[in-house]
Amino acid sequence: MVRGRPTGLFVGLSTLDVIQLVDHAPGANEKLTARDQVVAAGGPAANAAVAFAHLGGTATLLTAIGRHPLGVVVAADLHALGVTVSDLAADSMQPPAVSSVLVTASTGERAVASTNATRHRLAPPDDLDALVAACDIVEFDGHHMELAVAAARAARAAGRTTVLDGGSWKTGTEDLLPSIDVAVCSADFRPPGTHTPRDTLRFLREHGVVRSAVSGGAGPIIWAGPGGEGAVDVPVVEVADTLGAGDVLHGALAHQLAMRGGGFTSEAFVEALSEAVVVASRACGSFGTRAWMREG
Repeated sequence: MVRGRPTGLFVGLSTLDVIQLVDHAPGANEKLTARDQVVAAGGPAANAAVAFAHLGGTATLLTAIGRHPLGVVVAADLHALGVTVSDLAADSMQPPAVSSVLVTASTGERAVASTNATRHRLAPPDDLDALVAACDIVEFDGHHMELAVAAARAARAAGRTTVLDGGSWKTGTEDLLPSIDVAVCSADFRPPGTHTPRDTLRFLREHGVVRSAVSGGAGPIIWAGPGGEGAVDVPVVEVADTLGAGDVLHGALAHQLAMRGGGFTSEAFVEALSEAVVVASRACGSFGTRAWMREG
């Protein structure tokens, strides 16, 4: 077990999320009055870092935000939530990526539009090795791929655990996988030639990932590793909003794995995944990406 607070480095996307709670997704030329709204820092790596910090870890986010007024809002929100930001676009006056999110009140389903990481190409910073060496675990969301590959290789060289949030297959993912220890992917993560979650697990194993899992919404998360394979049930909750649940899952999983230290067993992986699923399910019970932290 890691002594004291675990430390995590999160590499990937930061956005400004504008989240509206609506009765239904609008049709063409339709205007709606939202029931509620949340404006907050977002992005898979950013949300995972927030969850990691909330659960008691020390989180650093390696990302691109910039000093546009909207970027200042993103950085301030992350700072208030205990995340240290290493901004590789600190001098940029370009606005950050803005995610426009509509959450349907009756189902908790969400629709998202965002430019994601398309505005920035990030080179590894000079202090990358030091950032990696200072942490117990490094998590990637697959955005800013050139940076991700460099950080993953540095983490592998330093003996740090690496975790991939596989939201979707992205160009360059094949270069990242050989340096990944644990991959937890959504059903939308479809490597070339795969059609089913079992195909994805097999593909990841063949490309060097030791332990992997694929989530299926409210259905069980299936996993595979050296100790065999199986499934982790997802708790039944009244769903208010599914936005960011996968990000919370990864932040909680990174925290659990970091607490267990390096060289964990398949049993420890499944235990960590089970604990993380409980946290992510709790996050689905409230609107927005932050309310779960206030409610338990």
